[in-house]
Amino acid sequence: MSHSEFTILGPGAIGSILGAHLARAGHSVTMLARGRRAQQLQNDGLTIKGLAEFTVPVRTLTDPAELQSTDVLIVATKTPGTAAALANLRHAKVGLAFSIQNGVFKNRMLVDAFGQDRVLGSLANTSGELLPSGEVLFTRNVNLLVGELAGGDSERAQRVAAAIDASGVRSTAVPDILSLEWSKFASWTGFMMLAVSTRASTGEYMTDPDAALLLARLVRETGALADASGIRLTDQSMLPVATMCRVSEKEAVEAVMQAGEDFKRNAPQHRMSSLQDLNAGRPLEIEETIGFAVSEAARLKVQAPLMESLCHLVRAIDRIR
Repeated sequence: MSHSEFTILGPGAIGSILGAHLARAGHSVTMLARGRRAQQLQNDGLTIKGLAEFTVPVRTLTDPAELQSTDVLIVATKTPGTAAALANLRHAKVGLAFSIQNGVFKNRMLVDAFGQDRVLGSLANTSGELLPSGEVLFTRNVNLLVGELAGGDSERAQRVAAAIDASGVRSTAVPDILSLEWSKFASWTGFMMLAVSTRASTGEYMTDPDAALLLARLVRETGALADASGIRLTDQSMLPVATMCRVSEKEAVEAVMQAGEDFKRNAPQHRMSSLQDLNAGRPLEIEETIGFAVSEAARLKVQAPLMESLCHLVRAIDRIR
């Protein structure tokens, strides 16, 4: 029987960083991978550079049917094709599952696959880049948050977070994960669309006044959608999104530009994963993230004209790049 403590679906940058650190800490880890990436892992293991420098061997499965059970499933794939990937794991006995993907639709897919009682919410304020060599550049290690979808504290969320944190990837269990997921999404929506349209590093476009204005307006539109969905935003995100939705537009733009200066100082190499995907010719994460938000805004009759327009632009960029 094939069992592991942690199974990671998606050996890209963040999935590899998590898998490598957990394996180095002595946990049994299985990476679910395909094609060239699976060959890299089988031949060379996981190599991390940047904030940490080490190589560790890791068990790799190319056929999801071989996985019989796992204590914790971490979904770290890009959002396109997630439902099909999860369908291939419905046979497995999964103790807990959570997704560190972008967007706020991801939890619904996990619940559909494994049931409400086995799903945690999560978000990763952690960054890295998968290099052509197969090595992973670890660039930001702020916090990976996990928590119960229903809210409140739980021993199982604390246990998972403690294991990840002790391995070297900062992690915390929180009682308000849905609020934090939406707050990250309010930042990510603007970050993603500006990164793809400008092709610039994060600090560069955040400190440009016109790009910062667009980013601030996108945050405020997403904030209106969160409010209509019954979600209260927080400032615990890449941007102080709750404050940005409350103050004047001018002050919101200033908050973006100040955060951009912080990125330039503390993470000058940071590039959104969406920009990395664009440059590598990989599909962009659109329909399960921004497309979902546009559809929800229409359903709830929330005005989001900039988000809708830029969603069309990003779709066009994805098709014609």
